[in-house]
Amino acid sequence: MIITKTPFRMSFFGGGTDIPSFFNEYGGAVISTTFDKYCYVNVRHLPPFMPYYSELVYSKFERVNDINDIEHPAIREAMRMLDIHEIRLTYEGDLPARTGLGTSSTFAVGMLNAFYSLKGKYVGKRKLAEDAIYLERTLCQESGGWQDQIAAAYGGLNRIDFENNTFKVVPIIIRPDRKKILDENLMLFFTGISRFSSEIQQDTINQQHDKRKQLMEMLSLVNDAQSILEDSHADINDFGRLLDYSWKLKRGTGSKISNNTIDELYERGIKAGALGGKLLGAGGGGFLLFYVEKEKQEHVINALHELMHVPFELENEGSTVIHYNPIVYIPRKEIKI
Repeated sequence: MIITKTPFRMSFFGGGTDIPSFFNEYGGAVISTTFDKYCYVNVRHLPPFMPYYSELVYSKFERVNDINDIEHPAIREAMRMLDIHEIRLTYEGDLPARTGLGTSSTFAVGMLNAFYSLKGKYVGKRKLAEDAIYLERTLCQESGGWQDQIAAAYGGLNRIDFENNTFKVVPIIIRPDRKKILDENLMLFFTGISRFSSEIQQDTINQQHDKRKQLMEMLSLVNDAQSILEDSHADINDFGRLLDYSWKLKRGTGSKISNNTIDELYERGIKAGALGGKLLGAGGGGFLLFYVEKEKQEHVINALHELMHVPFELENEGSTVIHYNPIVYIPRKEIKI
């Protein structure tokens, strides 16, 4: 049995510039972090006496005798890609899917990590990220960028640069006391609205040419945000104010990124004392992130009383194997009865 633990991510700046059609022409960069809410993927080979060949448990329950019959596209294509057969796979997440935390990519990374371990292979973080990008964007043909897979694989607070069909991960060098302030001043609220990221991303991609100016400015904010975090003399609260400015820019890059309900919730958070914030992920719903000084956090919680407040802390590990107990796998067709 193999169990992997892979963190969800939150993206602060540069979202939308991680899409190849943009960054291969103009360059791209994001600042993101992972935090202590995880997806767990449990995989083992099925005993040969089961009346089915594979069992998959996620939001649905599948029992199949042929890989081609698997409904979940990422599981099906990953099994084909790595020549995986006769398994039981279960998925569990600390937070709901389709909520702006990169959950589908986090699952893809955790699943690939488990599949490689099942075959007795260790792969590094870069390989995990590259394979997850290939799985989702090429094999499954899902629209979107690259940052989610990279963040889930690597973990930590990073700047990720994109150009010429490749990427570079650069850790943010921030003093521990400043990182503690950042951690304590970030607040997460669940709106209760779920959506498919790929649909929002496709709408954004379709409008990309018209919104190039906004995307270029969002790209420039990555440098500004990095300077705020790394300069020990800078006011760390400017990070929150820059989030507010960036969110207003992002709202103009796609018609489905926000809506009246999200706008009203966001304004209530700001009026209650938040310096800035954003809707996480591609948009349309999910989690609202706010930057709020500690003495004003109770006011924001009260102002958004109908939303679930989710406390969290930043994490640094990325995708890890937390249980490794493989067995010798013998395909059923080779077992003599």
